[in-house]
Amino acid sequence: MFTKLDAVEKRYEELAAELSKPEIVSNQPFYQKTAKEHSSLTELVNTYREYKKATRELAENKHILQNEKDDELRKLAKDEIAHLEEKQSHLIQHLKVLLLPKDPNDEKSIILEIRAGTGGDEAALFASDLFRMYSRFAESRRWKVEIMDSNPTGIGGFKEIIAMIDGTNVYSNLKYESGVHRVQRVPKTEASGRIHTSAVTVAVMPEAEEVDVAINEKDLQIDVFRASGPGGQGVNTTDSAVRITHIPSGMVVVCREERSQLKNKAKALKLLRSRLLEQKIEEQEKLERATRKSYVGTGDRSEKIRTYNFPQNRVTDHRIGLTIYQLDQVLEGKLDEFITTLRTHYQTEAMKSG
Repeated sequence: MFTKLDAVEKRYEELAAELSKPEIVSNQPFYQKTAKEHSSLTELVNTYREYKKATRELAENKHILQNEKDDELRKLAKDEIAHLEEKQSHLIQHLKVLLLPKDPNDEKSIILEIRAGTGGDEAALFASDLFRMYSRFAESRRWKVEIMDSNPTGIGGFKEIIAMIDGTNVYSNLKYESGVHRVQRVPKTEASGRIHTSAVTVAVMPEAEEVDVAINEKDLQIDVFRASGPGGQGVNTTDSAVRITHIPSGMVVVCREERSQLKNKAKALKLLRSRLLEQKIEEQEKLERATRKSYVGTGDRSEKIRTYNFPQNRVTDHRIGLTIYQLDQVLEGKLDEFITTLRTHYQTEAMKSG
């Protein structure tokens, strides 16, 4: 591990020297590439330097404890040794996490798909609640949310809603949200006050660039149609909605949010590219599962991952056994505790299986 860390530190110093050269600064594409690599190593190198400093201080204090005759100095050194050994242990664990292979998609923006499952109107209403929850969380991170397509119900819910969340490290924060989210509450539409259980499926896909997934125009069947609306002036009077069928995979995407056919086509292609990338990721993960005893995934869509219980104001994540009695706060976008705990859990599992 330390041989690798020494090599990383050396590379970090080489990159820093490169960035100060005028000929590199004048070549913007190369400068940006070098700056990005330098930035990606900063946390690892700083943590390693902190570890080396703690190791030096630990050796100095052990020397004092062994050779110093002054009892007060020996006591101070002993206390400092206990503190530095704990710090050193914490830094080693952090370095192991930082050395884990990085998910190449972690820095990407995402496509978020939320679909009502079992539960009819109540599931559609909860799909709307979850979309609001993720939108609030995105707002707290200053990410941009843009609806790509939606299928609203008449009572304020969504049969499905697809949105792009654009920002830094969106996928690394939200990738563990994929799966079935279950809600237990008395529906607004239920007069007798009985608690119902409904389910909503969430899918989080990294946004795919053209370099990630190549799409041949010949493989696409593109249909346009008139988007339906609730009536009045908002109804489209032109064929602006776009349906794209990817013939090799049979995958179909629809976008109808924009009044412009060109904009809907661009969004549909973006969505198609991301779904194809997700398919590629799933295939790679299946291969890994076959070759590794232990497997850590990012969340199967069919897996029940979380329950939101309204009568008890409780949210439970079943993968990590975490329960928070602040459902109202969670639905306002306060997801940090779940996200941090999930990330730590999966990093620990990855270290075990590595």
